[in-house]
Amino acid sequence: MSLEIPPFIFLVLGAFLLPLFPKKVQPAAFLVFPLLGLITVWTLPDQWTFSTQFYSYELVICKVDALSRVFGIIFALIGLIAGIYSWHVKDTPQQSSALLYGAGALGVTFAGDFFTLLLFWELMAIASTFLIWARRDRESASAGMRYFLVHLFGGSLLMAGIALHFSQTGQTEIRAFAPGESVAAWLMLIGVAINTAIPPLHAWLSDSYPKATVTGAIFLSAMTTKSAVYVLARVFPAWEILLYLGVTMALYGVVYAVLANDIRQILAYHIISQVGYMVAGVGIGTEMAINGTAAHAFSHILYKALLFMGAGVVLHTTGRSKLSELGGLGKCMPLAVWLYMIGAFSISGFPLFNGFISKSIIISSAGVEHLYVAKFLLILASVGTFLHTGLKLPYHTWFGRDSGVKPTKKIPRNMLVAMGALAFFCTFFGVFPQVLYSCLPFPIDYQPYTKLHLIETTQLLALTFVAFWILRWKVAGEPLIALDTDWFYRKPAPLIRKIFIGGVNRVFHVCDVLISTSVRLVAQLASNPIELWQKRRFPQRPFDADEDRFPLSVSLGLTILIIVLITLISVTK
Repeated sequence: MSLEIPPFIFLVLGAFLLPLFPKKVQPAAFLVFPLLGLITVWTLPDQWTFSTQFYSYELVICKVDALSRVFGIIFALIGLIAGIYSWHVKDTPQQSSALLYGAGALGVTFAGDFFTLLLFWELMAIASTFLIWARRDRESASAGMRYFLVHLFGGSLLMAGIALHFSQTGQTEIRAFAPGESVAAWLMLIGVAINTAIPPLHAWLSDSYPKATVTGAIFLSAMTTKSAVYVLARVFPAWEILLYLGVTMALYGVVYAVLANDIRQILAYHIISQVGYMVAGVGIGTEMAINGTAAHAFSHILYKALLFMGAGVVLHTTGRSKLSELGGLGKCMPLAVWLYMIGAFSISGFPLFNGFISKSIIISSAGVEHLYVAKFLLILASVGTFLHTGLKLPYHTWFGRDSGVKPTKKIPRNMLVAMGALAFFCTFFGVFPQVLYSCLPFPIDYQPYTKLHLIETTQLLALTFVAFWILRWKVAGEPLIALDTDWFYRKPAPLIRKIFIGGVNRVFHVCDVLISTSVRLVAQLASNPIELWQKRRFPQRPFDADEDRFPLSVSLGLTILIIVLITLISVTK
């Protein structure tokens, strides 16, 4: 039996109903809504649609196929597990924003027309901004505003592309565009590229995710970039430029992770790197590559959320998130360390973990298409991933030199339960890859556990470990700021604020003064001149609104005179 309802409906209802529950009940109530969404996504029949008429146009609110289902499953699943992780949070606006954010991701995934997609796209931007602001400090307020403005710009480009496409074709149904098909397609691609964090349009991610709340970062790490990857796979497959951009992303994120000091910023840069594999898969555009993109997005959401949960445990218990301030915490939280390491093994592509069985599909598809340079560079980026996420971050956070920083709070049990659930799935899909492969959009005959693949992976991981051990203090965190492309809008921000915001405020002030003065003059003209003269001559007399005005006969006379003058002027013309 299936619930034939658009799955995002449950999360939207949850966002508005959650504040009505008592505080003690809200954590359990939160879990109900993504669970119902997950059940619905899982049971909806293939090619099921839900549409409505809007004037003379049909809006396809929900359309189910294999590609949308695999993304919908992981979005609903991570919403459920993130709800467990945030069980201890007593912040209703933050939890409602998380549900709206999940609803937006599911809405984008199942949208059948561009207008519906745009609606949920903007819902995601607004809801996710509140997860950054919910930390309620000065840095998060500024980062959230930058995040919102960047996504507002990206959404505007997407809307412009959709409007142009609609004006040219009259069609609203989502479809795949041929490479370079139209200006409208390019506008939409740039708008989606911003959410995908493709350099140089990526700095919002590494700027904002480390400033979000401990629990809000889990939702952020899972939804915005991966929903954008889904749109790329749906609308822009086989655009060759995406292959080059994806390879650039994979390397760019790894390089900048060397410079990062904040543990969540390191993980944020590795989101850019890992999403690069998915973008490259979309650029290759074959069935195998699209399967690899979907599989890697599924795997990435699981292990990246687990990694952010591990970093969140450190931040929650110590109040610190800088590598230069951490070290020696392993004895204080051994279970959290080992659960984090399962995520680190997964993202690094260790055998028996889910990164091994998904990332390799994209790399193999590049080889099948004879894209050997791209294949080599993607393998090289894998080395950097293990170096920073699997070695640098855990070593200088939990091991290495003892910084003297100790936890001041206990780890909430629900945090460890959520981490355990994600660690289970990372291992389960790594051991039984066919379970995930059966959900992919195209039939796939791929065997990840070949002798060559195992030997190649083992050699790369072993050499990376040796290199790290020799240079481990060279890659330790330093209390420095790494300049990124956000410099280009941070630096001129005061001048832009002065010109646009200050200038607009001054214009409004002048207009306000002019209008107020004009209104006072009109009020005086409408007053009885004799009484007004008396009032000014004898100010002790109180003003009477009924007496201090022209007689009604004078007002009617002036009105008739104006009408006659207008009529004469129009006749003479």
